[in-house]
Amino acid sequence: MPFEPAPRLLIPDEELEWKFIRATGPGGQNVNKVASAVQLRFHLEANASLPAAAKERLRRLAGRRLLDDGSLLIVARAERSQERNRSEALERLAALIRAALVEPKTRKRTRPTRASKQRRLDDKKRRGEAKRTRGSQRWD
Repeated sequence: MPFEPAPRLLIPDEELEWKFIRATGPGGQNVNKVASAVQLRFHLEANASLPAAAKERLRRLAGRRLLDDGSLLIVARAERSQERNRSEALERLAALIRAALVEPKTRKRTRPTRASKQRRLDDKKRRGEAKRTRGSQRWD
């Protein structure tokens, strides 16, 4: 069943690779016996459903999670159950993809208004006047 991180965007199961490993840290016998931690590998280079610009943004957002082979690795090990770790990993991948799909707004250059220039000059005059009157005091 394809994964749908955002409306009208389907990622085929072939582009997701699951690996289940034993979690680290406290947990006693459960941690030592059960492979509940999840490694989710998303093959970004093989993906055809994401636009090129979104792929580039996703590469930047991924940071250290982006591997040399161009795939994205997400590790979830906070929960005790494999199923909850699996859904957490999917949700983190979906959040990254949704963030990458948002196009950043381009900044429009503006000029300061006449009133803002005047306020700036008035503030500078006030500050300069305060500093000028601070002068050294003579104690005769």
